[in-house]
Amino acid sequence: MHLTDLLDRTGLTVLDHLEKQTVVPVIDGLQAQGDLIVIPLALLRPVTLWDNSSWRQVPPQGVELIRGVAGNNPHTLVADPGTCHWTPSVRDPLHLAVAAFENTTPAYLIHPEHGGSGIAPGRWLVRRQQERGTGLTGKVLVAD
Repeated sequence: MHLTDLLDRTGLTVLDHLEKQTVVPVIDGLQAQGDLIVIPLALLRPVTLWDNSSWRQVPPQGVELIRGVAGNNPHTLVADPGTCHWTPSVRDPLHLAVAAFENTTPAYLIHPEHGGSGIAPGRWLVRRQQERGTGLTGKVLVAD
């Protein structure tokens, strides 16, 4: 899948400096995009889904999972119709979880500055990333 194909299908845009004819890689494993990280759900034993989790199909225009600082830079999950469903109902002891999703064909994250990244079929957790900082906890969320 080329980035331009993803953009045409969803109506989303990326910054002009990105090469839109590039093939978006599909990765079967841990991957990061700016201030979020996508982790195979099986790797996270303490993370669980709420018992009454409401799973929703990813619509054709995608699902905006998070926005960066000051409402900029959305990370949008997109997939072919009927191939991916998601839920924000995740119990995460680190309180970094944004959503979980399950896809039967490649799903993609689109970001205006980073372009696209592909996620192989599976069950995934999307978390905010944190980094070392100063202060009492010594950790801060990555800003994107």
